[in-house]
Amino acid sequence: MLSKLSEMKFTKLLLLSTCVFLAEFADAQTPNETKLKKLKDEAVAEIEKQYVLGQQINDMLFSFSELGFQEIETANYLTSLLEKNGFKIQMGIAGIPTAWTATWGSGKPVIALGSDVDCIPKASQKPGVAYQDPIIVGAPGHGEGHNSGQALNIVTALTIKKIMEREKISGTLMLWPGIAEEQLGTKAYYIREGFFKNVDACIFTHVSSNLGVSYGDGGYTGMVSVKFSFEGQAAHAAGAPWRGRSALDAVELMNIGWNFRREHLELSQRSHYVISDGGDQPNVVPSKASVWYYFRERTYPDIIKLFDKGVKTAEGAALMTDTKFTYEILGSAWPGHFNKPMATVMYENINAVGLPKWSEDDQLLAKATQIEMKSKKREGLAIKVDTIGMPDGPKPVMMGGRELYSMGGGSDDIADISWSLPTIVLTYPSNIPDLPGHHWSNAISMATPIAHKGIIAGAKAEALTLIDLFLKPELIASAWDYYKNEQTKDIQYTPLIGPKDNPAIFLNKEIMGKFKPELSKYYYNPVKYKTYMEQLGITYPTVRPDQKEAVMKLK
Repeated sequence: MLSKLSEMKFTKLLLLSTCVFLAEFADAQTPNETKLKKLKDEAVAEIEKQYVLGQQINDMLFSFSELGFQEIETANYLTSLLEKNGFKIQMGIAGIPTAWTATWGSGKPVIALGSDVDCIPKASQKPGVAYQDPIIVGAPGHGEGHNSGQALNIVTALTIKKIMEREKISGTLMLWPGIAEEQLGTKAYYIREGFFKNVDACIFTHVSSNLGVSYGDGGYTGMVSVKFSFEGQAAHAAGAPWRGRSALDAVELMNIGWNFRREHLELSQRSHYVISDGGDQPNVVPSKASVWYYFRERTYPDIIKLFDKGVKTAEGAALMTDTKFTYEILGSAWPGHFNKPMATVMYENINAVGLPKWSEDDQLLAKATQIEMKSKKREGLAIKVDTIGMPDGPKPVMMGGRELYSMGGGSDDIADISWSLPTIVLTYPSNIPDLPGHHWSNAISMATPIAHKGIIAGAKAEALTLIDLFLKPELIASAWDYYKNEQTKDIQYTPLIGPKDNPAIFLNKEIMGKFKPELSKYYYNPVKYKTYMEQLGITYPTVRPDQKEAVMKLK
């Protein structure tokens, strides 16, 4: 038995030993600025060495050209690559066959790296060709550039993993894909099913024409995607039309009603539709018909109000045609809000990295494409880092006692992640500025040196920020303080999907079933060819004589 005095001495010794251990641990996990810079310099040099890997991943996904919910080859390729590099794979998350997570490491912090992978309908295009020249006419293609983000994240993750292993840095990397982003179809389900509940921070990457990051309200619209289905009664359209109840009439009346109502909606709303089922043939009164709507607004309450107006319009159309209707939510997204402390650090790292050195061929392709698409600006590729977006986001303008919000039209379901944990979006320069977006022309650069250089530049900025996140615990604490005490102080996330809604995994199945046999003939073979352009026999850049002459006049 220890005496009281001995017991006190033992306790003091134990406390002293514990303090020494914690101090040594802190020193190991939080290096001084000299060592931090050394690790960052090493990360930049290592990423340069990963250029070929980034190019191969990018070109492979470009060749798959898979639409939302049908990213089968993409998922298999990426998860196999990550598994070979020591990541633990979980497939089919949230009930989505092509969704997955890949984790490596242990303990805190847990940092998630995400990027979208789906492509655009009818956007097939040969890379490096400055005019419309599809690989397969009518086929899907990467007309936004979602083939590039996972290449960036994987190059980054493998570089940081190497450093963490050697330096014995605690923490966990989690990679994940944005499945069916063009349908805004999955990220709300990831949140609902709890896949981000233990994540400390998320860096999302999205293709752009410059390096950039922002914080606060990014000007996104939120959105709910809804399919309205009407059911009537078939009849011979010539012999006994009075016996029919046309579901197509209901669809058309709904669209007419909505279009008349547009004049009396808020300026910030965006709404659009396609008739996804208009019947089978003209001589049969359509007993079933469907219309697919996107309703977009700037705040959650306004999205709900707009959606309710849509439901009432559908109800009116059903009453007028003596039909019945149902609706199904196919996707959703909140307006985004991004983390200030993380964005500030990322921005410093972006400036440290700078933009790639664009070659004369890169600039020729960019300017020729801009001329082809009649872009307002025909200045080629960016030569400086984009500083737009670092303020807190759009400032409300007071007019007549009302706050007029940003008139931004786009939506992205990364916003649902951003309302669940500290999140930022890193944009990187793999695309050509001033193109239409969601268009075959946006695919022109996406398997060329422009895309490859942009990936490497983005990977450097992401890697430097990951080093900050893993080795500066105060940055994670500051990010959560902003999230809890500023971002979510007055606004709480309420999902736009319900507990009984399910991911629309059937979308695009028929289209991919039609085109995949042809697309598979053109899948990239990195063993045989250095680049996808080489496989396709494309000279870089391919421009018409008139385009080249017009570019020369710009000088």
